Amino acid sequence: MSFQGYLKTIREKTGKGPQDFRQLAEEKGFTENGALKVKAGEIIAWLKADFELGHGHAMAIFALLKGVKNEHSE
Repeated sequence: MSFQGYLKTIREKTGKGPQDFRQLAEEKGFTENGALKVKAGEIIAWLKADFELGHGHAMAIFALLKGVKNEHSE
């Protein structure tokens, strides 16, 4: 699945896009001024618990939050 495919599926399942997850992560204290403050495991656990995302989809959001990928990545 392409990165865009992951984002599309996440939006369909949660109604949230990349900017929504960035804002939620900031509100939870996982990021500060866009910089990630926690490890992948904490982000993955949050996304699985609160949004019922699978591991691969949660890793896609982690990649966004870490800055490895953005909403235009393939």
